[in-house]
Amino acid sequence: MGDSGSISRRTVLRAAAVAGLTAVAGTAGAGTGASAAGGFPQPVTVRRRPVPGRVPSVLEQVLDVRFAEIEVPGHGRITTRAYNGALPGPTLRVRAGDTLLLTHVNGLPPNPAGSGHGPRMPHRPNSFNLHTHGMHVSPSGHADNVLREFAPRAAADGPEPRYRTVVHVPADHPAGTYWYHPHLHGSTAEQLAGGLAGVIVVEGDVDEVPEVRAAADVVVCVNELKLRDGRVPAFTSGAWLAGVPSVFTVNGAVNPVLALRPGEVQRWRLVGATAFTALSLQLVGPAGELTMHRIAQDGVTLPAPVAARTMELAMGNRVDVLVRGEAPGRYELRAERVGQPLLTVEVAGEPVDPPMGLPAALPPGRPPLDERDVTGPDREVLFHVDPGVFPQPFPDAFRVLGSHPTPPAHPGGDLRHDPAYGLYDPDYVNHRLPLGRTERWTVRTGETSPGFNHPFHLHTNPFLVTHRNGTRLDPPVWHDTVGLAGGHPGESVTFLVRYEDFTGRAIAHCHQLHHEDLGMMQTVEYVQD
Repeated sequence: MGDSGSISRRTVLRAAAVAGLTAVAGTAGAGTGASAAGGFPQPVTVRRRPVPGRVPSVLEQVLDVRFAEIEVPGHGRITTRAYNGALPGPTLRVRAGDTLLLTHVNGLPPNPAGSGHGPRMPHRPNSFNLHTHGMHVSPSGHADNVLREFAPRAAADGPEPRYRTVVHVPADHPAGTYWYHPHLHGSTAEQLAGGLAGVIVVEGDVDEVPEVRAAADVVVCVNELKLRDGRVPAFTSGAWLAGVPSVFTVNGAVNPVLALRPGEVQRWRLVGATAFTALSLQLVGPAGELTMHRIAQDGVTLPAPVAARTMELAMGNRVDVLVRGEAPGRYELRAERVGQPLLTVEVAGEPVDPPMGLPAALPPGRPPLDERDVTGPDREVLFHVDPGVFPQPFPDAFRVLGSHPTPPAHPGGDLRHDPAYGLYDPDYVNHRLPLGRTERWTVRTGETSPGFNHPFHLHTNPFLVTHRNGTRLDPPVWHDTVGLAGGHPGESVTFLVRYEDFTGRAIAHCHQLHHEDLGMMQTVEYVQD
């Protein structure tokens, strides 16, 4: 990559030392998932620290980002940007009302020359920030503010900068599975392609349901790596992904084996920490399929488990499922259009007798919204690509059109070639969203290829999907990210969203992060009504 020549072996060894110290500190709070799942790899887990005299607790953690050497089975040692020298980063476990106090160390080299700002160009690959994906927390100040920049040192021999994130988790925040990753526009895709991500678990009411509490709690974090010659290639052209096959890991391993006894129930927290590929998942084996019972979508608990043979995981989605061991044998968690299994389940051993149960009902994570409360005109978002309209090396225009596009630079001109129309402008607010208001959005894609997915992600407030492709969902489902595959026509979703609690600027964008870095993003501003 462009700055790879500045990575010294001393830097890599220092990363390993930092990672070792952090792992020792974090493992003391590790959960039971690893042992309950028969040695299945789990990220280092860091738990909340009780504070004397107050009920809410604090979770303090250093997230050290620098180049590290990581072993990827079947692919040897790779050099990549990593949290605390590991893939993925540590799992952070909190409860509603707690505070996350995160110190970020930027141990990366200075940004390469010529990597300045550009709203539709990748840039500043060694700068980052932090997004707590899916969490309903403040987007401003030192919280979930993706408009901040955690820049590296200005000179190779300069001190490593440190930055602070303070996230106050609301007292009524839903229990569920979330994740964190860098979100500095222009560098997000390249950093996610190296596995720079980690899981956040908000513990709460659903964890106390007897059948859920009895199940092993297993994090299944799927990362999608783009590797060439032992490293992530620099994002230097629009054809960056061409010819670079994805390497999928689960908790840093390639096709790890998970042990499950007949009759045993496990709770899997499936995290789609992928940047480019949507995953349509099935558990298949010679003895048939294992049913996955979905209990939460994107961090919000469902009213009751929903049994399914296929589980859709667009880029950024999380799904919590209960899986019960059935006939002994080997089963594979497979994703459509992915060549090898993500993981293998070995159902073996002494059966659990009687078999562990599944809950009949769950404490719903959020009450539904009422369409009768919708005020104001509906909003529309259209993901649209104009190919080959700009000079190389980034010829394609990844636009967000609809009811509030970024204005063209040349009104009345050729919009297909316009260098501003529908492209991200950090100084332009596309949507002003008043607190307390419930609104209806329709999001669709103009892609014609069914394999081309534009997931829509809105920061700060989850949304209730009521229709897909014009058909009403019964019941509607809460999301913070929803996949939109292409076709004739491309897919569409309609959702309701209520803007609550927090003011400030955030973003709505395509979570195919290669597209987001090239301009498929809008600014939203939550304001007092």
